[in-house]
Amino acid sequence: MKKQALLLTFVIMATFSYAQNTMYGVRAGINISNLDFEPDATFSNQHRNGFALGFFGEYSLSSSIFLAPELQFSAEGAKDKTLRVDYIQAPILVKFKIDDRLSIGAGPLIGFKVHEFEDGYRNFGFSAVGGIEFMITDELFIDARYHFGVTNILDDNPRDLEATNTNIQIGIGLKI
Repeated sequence: MKKQALLLTFVIMATFSYAQNTMYGVRAGINISNLDFEPDATFSNQHRNGFALGFFGEYSLSSSIFLAPELQFSAEGAKDKTLRVDYIQAPILVKFKIDDRLSIGAGPLIGFKVHEFEDGYRNFGFSAVGGIEFMITDELFIDARYHFGVTNILDDNPRDLEATNTNIQIGIGLKI
C-alpha cells in the first residue's frame, strides 16, 4: 500500500511537471498534535510537539487556483510515548490565491504509519487539511495548517475507544 501511494504521488507530480507555471519546493514545520478520543480518554492525554519535513509541487490551474501535492514526514499523536504516531503523509491541497502574497488552501491528506508493525495503530489514516500561506519574498513563505483526522487510528481496540488525530502545523518553506 505504501509503495502504491508513493508511486501515485510521483506519477501525479511527473504528469503536472510539464505544465507551465510549475514550482517545486521544500517545507519544514513544527506540529502541535493530539488525539481526540471517543468516548473521552480516562487517562492523561497531553499534546505532542513534533516536526514535519517534506517537499511539494505547485501547479497552476488558472491565474488564481493551484494544485499542490506534497509528500512529508510528520510526527503526530500525543505526548505519552505509547500514543505517538509518525506518518509519511501525502496532502493534496487546492490553493486559492487571494493576492500576490496571500493564499488559502484545503484538501485531503492520506497518512501511512511508520511505526513498528502491530503496535495497536492502523497503518493508514485519512484527514482533511486547511491552511493559509503568506509569501515573505518571491521564494520564501510561512504557513499555518490544521489537520483534522476523519478515520479512527486505533486497531483492534478492546475498550471500544476511537481516536482521531488533530494537528496544528506552523511551517516555513522555499519555492524554486
